[in-house]
Amino acid sequence: MQEELLELREDIASGIDSGKLRTDEMVLNMGPQHPSTHGVLRLELVLDGEVVVKIIPHLGYLHRCFEKHAEAMTYPQVIPYCDRMDYLAAMNNDHGYALAVERLMDIQVPERVEYIRVIMAELQRIASHLVAIGTFGMDIGAFTPFLYCFRDREFILDIFEKTCGARLLYNYIWIGGLSHDVYDGFEKDVMQFIKAFRPTITEVNNLLNYNKVFIERCASIGVLPPDVGISFGCSGPMLRGSGVDFDLRRDDPYSIYDRFEWDVIVGDGSAGTLGDCWDRHMVRVKEMEESCKIIEQAIAGLPEGDISEAIPKRVRPLAGEIYTRVENPRGELGYYIISDGKGNPFRVKVRAPGFVNLSVIDAISRGCLVADLVAILGSIDIVLGEVDR
Repeated sequence: MQEELLELREDIASGIDSGKLRTDEMVLNMGPQHPSTHGVLRLELVLDGEVVVKIIPHLGYLHRCFEKHAEAMTYPQVIPYCDRMDYLAAMNNDHGYALAVERLMDIQVPERVEYIRVIMAELQRIASHLVAIGTFGMDIGAFTPFLYCFRDREFILDIFEKTCGARLLYNYIWIGGLSHDVYDGFEKDVMQFIKAFRPTITEVNNLLNYNKVFIERCASIGVLPPDVGISFGCSGPMLRGSGVDFDLRRDDPYSIYDRFEWDVIVGDGSAGTLGDCWDRHMVRVKEMEESCKIIEQAIAGLPEGDISEAIPKRVRPLAGEIYTRVENPRGELGYYIISDGKGNPFRVKVRAPGFVNLSVIDAISRGCLVADLVAILGSIDIVLGEVDR
């Protein structure tokens, strides 16, 4: 055995010297237990040494049969299942579904409901981005920013808990209204959070976003060209990070978003190449400031009124179909609902942004190192509950 090992070492050494060393591709499974896959995702990696040749994502470990469940539930009973798709953006999920059914039934909700929905959706967007930013820093190797992000996220969850009693899965936005009106002191709590939160953005910028090591780990890694992103159907920060100026809140406005002044954030390639991991990360960071602007305007214009007067006693849309899309923290969330005139939807099809964004991972990762793949996957910002549904 010892002689065989010596011969093997000599063969390898001679191969290196002659430049004729042969290597074979290796298949490596990353996940579904790997912490950097952000859930039960398995990536089948075809590697040449440490260089990625091909990636095959394997899904379905968290499949909860949402679309089939919806067919067996009444329209209002579907809302808690919407919470459980992208469980980091439950308010946004509920908002999109409620809008779809309201348009199908031609329901006009009160002004107060519209304002509260926007406030909750933007608070949820900030909370979701804080998780994305904090965990992305941990993927790269920075732990402290994670603590700052989750500290401020707790303030948002406290507001949600005081409003509806839940901290993660809310069942708050109902068809035609809301489950609860906001509590006394809600406006004050929200404005105090905004005031305390803005310095956190500066702290995270100083600690993480403009750190030399962090930039070198993210710049020019996982570059998504704009045309490739559009071809794959990417949306949200994933697409805007590539410089595509598109946001449904402005370009296909829903609810009352057209009443507010704010800016759509796009990547600029200032740290490396346009559409790289750093651009996608910074779009999320800067979007939190824009969400603060929207919330401040909505709080200032919050009208009085009843939040339940438009809730129908019986939800039974006429036969027909509707497709409604909203801008979730991860991109375009679409609901396609078919009604056959009964109390249960005939079909509910969900266009999940995380699922679509993940589909591009093979195209933007070929030629990178395995260590860089961790950064690329983190910059896509997936939630497996939504990807698998």
